[in-house]
Amino acid sequence: MHKRWMYKTRWTVIIILTVCMPAGHTQGDSGQLLSSSGQQTEASEQAYSPPIQVSFVRETGEDLQRMIDQLPGETLVDNRWTRLYEQELGIQIRYDWIATGDVYNQKLGVSLAAGRFPDVVKVNPYQLRQLSNANLIEDLTDVYRDYASPLTKRILEAEGKGAFDAATINGKLMAIPESSSSIETAQYLWIRTDWLDKLGQNAPETMEDVLEISKAFTKLDPDGNGKKDSYGLALTSYLWDPVMGVSGFMAGYGAFPNIWIRNQEGELTYGGIQPEVRKALKILQSMYKDGQLDPDFAYKNGSKEYRLIQQGKIGMLYGEQWTPFAIQSTREQDPEAEWQAYPIVAEEGRERAVPLRSNTGHYFAVRKGFANPEVVVKLMNLHLDKNWGQNAEYETYYNDDSRAVWMLSPVTPFPGTKNIDAYRDIRDARRSGDFSRLENEALAIHKRIAAYEAEGLQSGWGWRQAYGPTGAFSIADHYEQSGQLLYDQFTGGITATMVDRQEILRDLQLEAYMNIIHGSPIEEFDQFVEDWFELGGREITAEVNAWYKATAARSPQDFVLSY
Repeated sequence: MHKRWMYKTRWTVIIILTVCMPAGHTQGDSGQLLSSSGQQTEASEQAYSPPIQVSFVRETGEDLQRMIDQLPGETLVDNRWTRLYEQELGIQIRYDWIATGDVYNQKLGVSLAAGRFPDVVKVNPYQLRQLSNANLIEDLTDVYRDYASPLTKRILEAEGKGAFDAATINGKLMAIPESSSSIETAQYLWIRTDWLDKLGQNAPETMEDVLEISKAFTKLDPDGNGKKDSYGLALTSYLWDPVMGVSGFMAGYGAFPNIWIRNQEGELTYGGIQPEVRKALKILQSMYKDGQLDPDFAYKNGSKEYRLIQQGKIGMLYGEQWTPFAIQSTREQDPEAEWQAYPIVAEEGRERAVPLRSNTGHYFAVRKGFANPEVVVKLMNLHLDKNWGQNAEYETYYNDDSRAVWMLSPVTPFPGTKNIDAYRDIRDARRSGDFSRLENEALAIHKRIAAYEAEGLQSGWGWRQAYGPTGAFSIADHYEQSGQLLYDQFTGGITATMVDRQEILRDLQLEAYMNIIHGSPIEEFDQFVEDWFELGGREITAEVNAWYKATAARSPQDFVLSY
């Protein structure tokens, strides 16, 4: 019998605590961001003299440390970015502490709860609301208006005002969103084509084909070792992982479990409680029972589950455009391993819809009383200018010989369409045969693809699988041109009830989904839906729709579902 995922005791405790909290804890409605059309001031271009110190905290991990080990003379606290910020801005970056993964999240939680945090801190929307309610952070409305460069404003506001709505409380901008991109969250189906060819399978066109491939990869010994030790599909303990998650799979059944969607009545409804999810879970349950999923996936994060892929035990996964850089090392273990991106597919008779999350999830807040709150905007200005400005040094400050050196910076905003724009530039140059006009990011990527194709430079493989003629971005381009992108319809940030109940509801959802995949009766989904409404979902749905009705201009990204 499988071990059930249990959170109900924690829900009970949290519900009791939240009911007993003072009413003022969740007060504060989002207002409109003040106009930011002014020009960058002269003060924003001047370096501090003498230099000032600005404290942060920092999360690190295996990938980041592995990269730093390849950079002689650089560390996380002393590197090309920290030196640049001091030389050009007079800002000395200092880290109060550095930690990995769960330890980082735990330390940050304790730090914020105690009101002891650095000068500038990166927070999620819930932490932002709590810090603002406690009057612990600075109002950055004037800072953004007066110090953000035109390039910074253009990039941060490219996807509309949703990210700023989330950071605006009682009409005041309480943090600067670290821009991201919805289209970067598009899912693709990645398949080992050497296994497809060996087993005589064709590329999938429907979900029925995907299930057939998964079964073949599990039953027909694709690695040829004479053992039944391979699995059809990779999943991790966090079902919404951008690589090896279930979002792309469920979309094939019209299920969108982690975004808000618009129904035929013109109202927003949470995708995670829709009947289409029930069907997708039932199919995943059948795959689990049939041995097509790693039996221990529920206890493995992405790194641990990836080891099975690296060992050649899994031949298919759903993932975002950066997946090839994660799976490239499989080719070190097996030079014959070949992966290809395919569009996600839908079940027979269903129209394809590719869900996109609202992808700005982090915000930079400034400690109340810090003398120079404008530093966070100045850092962003320089970061964007050095990578995408008129005099960008992309291969020095963003990607140095396939090393993601942008991660060395404490702030990392980027243009939301930069990747698909680079793909289109390379595509057009390839069609014309004229690569002379490529510059910055597109030029750097083209050179790596060309080096792989002409010289076999292995680090270029991932770039080709993402940006090449049949790579992930060629599919993203088709998704967009054919109107198949389904945007998250709620971009209004945090509602009052979400502050205290959203984590409870997410735990509830994950537990129910996991239990069903592991064999619980499918009726547990129906109970989950009832519990979701009772534990705050009803109030959240009302708040979301109140925001939706109050939003005057509807986005051209609206997508009406057919059910």
